[in-house]
Amino acid sequence: MRLLTDDQLDRINDRSLRLLEEVGLRIDHEEISARLLDVGCRELVSGHIAFPRGLVADYLARAPHSVRLAAHGNGETVDVCAAGPTVFWTGNALNLAVGREAHAIREDDFIALTRVADALHSVHAAVGPANHDLPAQYRDFVACRMMAEHTGKHLRPCIYTPRGGRAICEMGEVLASPRPLRDWPVISFGYTAVSPLHWTEPGLELFVQTSGYGAPMMVNAEPTAGATAPVTVGGALMLANAEALGGVVILQLLEPGRPVIFNLGFAHAMDMRQAVTRTGGPENGLLHAAGAQLAAFHNLPSAAWMSTESMVADEQAAYEKMTTGLMQSLGGVSVIWGIGQLESQRTMSLEQMVVDDEIARVCLRASRPIATDDDSLAYDLVAGMGSDPQYLGDDHTLARFRDEIMITDLGFVGWRESWQQAGAKTAIERASDRVADILAAEPTPHVSDDKLAELLEIESRWREMLA
Repeated sequence: MRLLTDDQLDRINDRSLRLLEEVGLRIDHEEISARLLDVGCRELVSGHIAFPRGLVADYLARAPHSVRLAAHGNGETVDVCAAGPTVFWTGNALNLAVGREAHAIREDDFIALTRVADALHSVHAAVGPANHDLPAQYRDFVACRMMAEHTGKHLRPCIYTPRGGRAICEMGEVLASPRPLRDWPVISFGYTAVSPLHWTEPGLELFVQTSGYGAPMMVNAEPTAGATAPVTVGGALMLANAEALGGVVILQLLEPGRPVIFNLGFAHAMDMRQAVTRTGGPENGLLHAAGAQLAAFHNLPSAAWMSTESMVADEQAAYEKMTTGLMQSLGGVSVIWGIGQLESQRTMSLEQMVVDDEIARVCLRASRPIATDDDSLAYDLVAGMGSDPQYLGDDHTLARFRDEIMITDLGFVGWRESWQQAGAKTAIERASDRVADILAAEPTPHVSDDKLAELLEIESRWREMLA
């Protein structure tokens, strides 16, 4: 699904580069500002740095076009690039929805969310939500250890202090061993510019603290159309592109060749009636799919966020997340966040995770190219059958139907009588049953005793340093 022509992409990018040259970015980091000035940037006013377009092109060319994301527990990897594939991740949040209420995420909730993520087939990586049982100064690296214990998938801990990122890199080296983290990136990071045109000290210091390990970094632009960016989709894209390009330059200045995911897909739109930033509207899908095109324009993988304004796992959550997720996957987004998220990304739901896993399966099936090879077109079969409808019993159908036709894991397919005999349950009720089954099962260990001991030693040492 192409929303922008080549001429439109050129025009947006040209205006973004003009912004970087004429207006610049506010850079809240003295060391990085000095290094930018040393390589050819210039200071416009105090703290604001202009980026010449030639310099942007030079440093952008240093970023690899493909990013490897490894799972620490099962040895699987996926290499994402502008040409695909699409993978789905969970999301971060402050709260857990339980029925119509929500409460702050605690350790038991954190573990449950991670275990459900581990069990879902379409979830490629677990993102760490906020564990309110932990002080902020070491919430991120302790969460990384807890995630590693309860899922073997790729880990994306959320960062609360830049130095916590360094602790996580040390844990990543343990989890990746005997290979170096650079070759087997089982963890990744990300940080977001503050729109408009502002990179703050915490994000920039995270870039510094995690440099040298080769760990992938998602460089995020998160403008809100109509509030922190122009209300028009094109104007928000232009601003986001400038912010993310500046982040890529800084990242490559600190560590040339560091893998980067170019993320314009956290962009939002302001609901002018409620003063709420929308995450589930059609404009979100447009911003995110077009953002993937701009990432591909730079030959980099992309990301986006699939969410909803609904407070509970309900019909609104399903149609908003299907709408944005489908637009994102058809638009070629590499990494789609948000499995399980509700309430404009503030809240996670275990039941919604199961529903979203099904939505992800639909999105992945819809975005798969239609094959037109001889076996797929099956001309000889059709010619031989003529008007006799006997395809159901043919070997061609038997060999291909499992791959060609998606069988739902969650939705009901059958007759009303069968549905009633099975309890006449809704999709959300079936999702709740699936959560209960996952959590009732014996937990699977994902870290050896030796590696867990190393992780706990790193955790103890950093707790003392940051206390």
